[in-house]
Amino acid sequence: MSETILLHLQPVLGIAVIIFIAWALSENRRAFSFRLVASALALQAAIALVLLKLPLARQALLGLNNLVSALFKATQTGTAFVFGYAGGGPTPFHVTNPAALTNFAFGVMPLVIVISALSALLWYWRILPLIVGGLAFILRKTLRLGGATALGVGTTVFLGMIEAPLLIRPCLPRMTRTELFILFTVGLASVAGTMFLVYATVLSGTIPGALGYVLVASMMAMPAAVLIARLMVPGDAATENAPADLGYRSSMDAVARGTEDGMKIYLQILALLIVMLALVSLADQALAFLPNIAGAPITLERILGLLFAPLVWLYGVPWHEALAAGSLMGIKAVMNELVAYLHMAAMPQGTLEPRTSLIMLYALCGFANPGSVGILIAGISALIPERRDEIVPLCFKAMISGTLASGLSACMIGILT
Repeated sequence: MSETILLHLQPVLGIAVIIFIAWALSENRRAFSFRLVASALALQAAIALVLLKLPLARQALLGLNNLVSALFKATQTGTAFVFGYAGGGPTPFHVTNPAALTNFAFGVMPLVIVISALSALLWYWRILPLIVGGLAFILRKTLRLGGATALGVGTTVFLGMIEAPLLIRPCLPRMTRTELFILFTVGLASVAGTMFLVYATVLSGTIPGALGYVLVASMMAMPAAVLIARLMVPGDAATENAPADLGYRSSMDAVARGTEDGMKIYLQILALLIVMLALVSLADQALAFLPNIAGAPITLERILGLLFAPLVWLYGVPWHEALAAGSLMGIKAVMNELVAYLHMAAMPQGTLEPRTSLIMLYALCGFANPGSVGILIAGISALIPERRDEIVPLCFKAMISGTLASGLSACMIGILT
């Protein structure tokens, strides 16, 4: 059997293993639904095939690179004015190493603020609600979700795991345990629209057309997350929705509130990056006291690579690349996906083949990490404090389900590429 065929059989096995793990962790194993599994996997495959294989859709996704460039250039206009050369403005001195002048905090991350404001404006103009309504309709028909759950799932992809529940806040107190778990799993298996361009910018030198792939990954996360969530916490998911309204009074109000929300996310991300990278450095300094193994020092990245290598192999990654890819998966699980993407972009050329890089883009595209779980617990508990005792364990459980859902997307891409 050829190596190519084996590489495509690996993710088939991976899908079976992931579904088995979700069933093994189920609160009611007798409620396993073959119809649900078939419907969710078919919808996930359809999303991938339509968006990645159809020429028109593929060209449209590749064309999103122009959107990245336009928004990055627009953001740089503001950052250059506010931060000067640290934000991309002209330097008052001769630069011999332009790459070293790149400032992540002032030159790249402000995209979050701009996208947050733009998303709020598009919501007020009823453009995003139209898209979300279409997604919710598809989810209701294919996966038999109630209106409230379908709306929350569809909105999470664009607004994020805390903002989306605000649209169905009146329904949250009466939503079933299964419906809450679906929302939590989708939130941790996908990434908010405010982060799409940041990831695309970070990966632009590694994966051409990264924005399109990040968007497809979030779309594929919806059916995958619903499937894993309903396998792990089976039950009813038919709560109907109340009218959705974020309360924007005008276009300027939407921009102002979107900017404020984006600023909170921006500061939160920078703070988490500083702390997480510092903790990794401390761990590596402690591990440096141990003797070398195979002629190289023991680092947290090497340990995580060994632990997660079998998992990424199931996604379709060749074994000789599994250690490097596994380290990315470990970094994402312990820290967050942005740190993992930064490590991926910094890898020497040729460390990962293009197909492996693409698989890992999908595997890493989700908020399933301890920091995000903390944010989810705090945000949802503030909305329905009377159910906090139920929310906390569900959120921690959702970190596992969110990781499994992202793995399903990675396996599907491993089969199709």
